[in-house]
Formats: sequence, structure tokens, C-alpha cells
Amino acid sequence: MSRFLSVCLLAATITQKSEATHNPDPVVTDGDKYSVLLENESVRVLRYHDLPGAKTHLHHHPNFVMYALAPFRRQLTLGGEAPRVREFKAGDVAWMPAQSHVGENIGTTPTDVLLIELKSGGPR
Repeated sequence: MSRFLSVCLLAATITQKSEATHNPDPVVTDGDKYSVLLENESVRVLRYHDLPGAKTHLHHHPNFVMYALAPFRRQLTLGGEAPRVREFKAGDVAWMPAQSHVGENIGTTPTDVLLIELKSGGPR
């Protein structure tokens, strides 16, 4: 392998690790709670399910739409902001801007939602 190719591969690996550190994928950080239902060049559809008291690791979502499959109550901690409590009823739909956060189920029911993450570069 040429020295140039070795340097390129090393740079690509460092870039991937840096992106993973700054934008941790929830499917990787909390694979016990997130599952991928569909993924293509335009969207990724995730199902999230947890039990009362469960807490996620810090992770990132691009812009997404959330659909509540059941009622739930969560606390979200985003960056340097004070924690926010959010409550949703079954059938609620919400637009969420891109964000990195830690979530905690502070309610008495499981959290059960669909997240439709939007990707750039797909058909418009």
C-alpha cells in the first residue's frame, strides 16, 4: 500500500471517530432501546422503547418527526441547558430540530415512539 493511501485511510478513520464522538448515533449508544425499522437515502425510521426509570446515553438526532405510540413523560437534557420535562399522549406528533441529548423516562409508563430522522442529500 502506498504511503499516500495509508495516510488517506488514517485520516478517514480519524474523521469517522471524531464524527461518532460529536454526533453519537442512538442506535449505537442505546441499542437496547432503539431499533431501525427503515433506512434509505432520505430518512431513517427508528422505534424507541424503554421502561420507567430508564435513561439514555448522550446521543444525537438530525431533524426529526416524533410520533407517540403511547403516552409517556420524559426529562431531556440538551447541552448546557436546564433539563426539560416533556409529556405526550398517544397519537401526538412533534417536529424536533437536530439535537444532542440525554433522555430519562420519569413517568409511570413505558416510552414507545417512532422517530423519523431526515437526511440531507435525499430527494426533495
